[in-house]
Amino acid sequence: MHYLTKTLVLGIAAVLTSAGAAFADAHTTSACLITKTDTNPFFVKMREGATAAAEANGVELQAFAGQFDGDHETQVAAIETCIASGASGILLTASDTSAITVAVQQARDAGLLVIALDTPLSPADAADATFATDNFEAGRLIGAWAAGQLGDAAADAKIGLLNINQSQPTVGVLRNQGFLQGFGIELGDPNRWGDEEDSRIVGHDVSNGAEEGGRTGMESLLALDPMINVVYTINEPAAAGAYEALKSIGREEDVLIVSVDGGCPGVTNVAEGVIGATAQQYPLDMARLGIEAIAQYAEDKTLPDTSPGLDFFNTGVALITDTPLKVCHPSHPPKV
Repeated sequence: MHYLTKTLVLGIAAVLTSAGAAFADAHTTSACLITKTDTNPFFVKMREGATAAAEANGVELQAFAGQFDGDHETQVAAIETCIASGASGILLTASDTSAITVAVQQARDAGLLVIALDTPLSPADAADATFATDNFEAGRLIGAWAAGQLGDAAADAKIGLLNINQSQPTVGVLRNQGFLQGFGIELGDPNRWGDEEDSRIVGHDVSNGAEEGGRTGMESLLALDPMINVVYTINEPAAAGAYEALKSIGREEDVLIVSVDGGCPGVTNVAEGVIGATAQQYPLDMARLGIEAIAQYAEDKTLPDTSPGLDFFNTGVALITDTPLKVCHPSHPPKV
């Protein structure tokens, strides 16, 4: 995975301007994968899927990643590099789903197919297509599970929520609001988090989708109310950090932690009691479908389809609880 700063990528872009013509002349189909980070197991799997699909479809792949979740400038610079290199399309998990749309439009104007993976842009039609989990449903599943575990005590729950960051990217809003609705909490504006009036919500904090951020965010929430007994986390690294914060005060056994992603480390944490339940996504499928769509677009300009009744292609979700999978393959929904 390439770790690129804005300065470095812009320098590469200048060099690759002439190379783009060479790519086009050779009729090479090339694709770029741009993820939020290269450390989250979810994005590691996504790159594995893109690499395998690129090899299978004869597509040249360039991979880029931000240095942290929220590294918008590096993602913009990576898009500029992809345009200059003559790429056929871009697969993008955006850190700032609104601000990135300017660069995305530049890519589309240059003839590239842009597909959002996992994280819809804002607005969603700023990309040519989106391949993603129904993130609202993923949140709803874990919220309903948590409420069910508490039973009547859900009426007196004390809930802390660990989100991505203050820019409120779409994926974070959808999961957060889905969780709250699944738990039985009335939403305010469903397009943002933090305006709910239910007294069971102790507070919202941010984690940058990372373990260290999860730990510090959980510490901040515990400072508001040390008796929090339900914790929603945006992803499993954040959940692991939240668990460490709770463990440090001896509360790891009496707090329900729920999360989203379903990567192998997260499923292991479910089995070991760190996470109560997680909503499993399928990044290998997202990446594979994205590469196949770029290859098809390069051949005949066909645009990807959406799932019936949705404005994106739904790659599926499954609830994983304290009964672990015998084998963890976060590539497709488990058969039942």
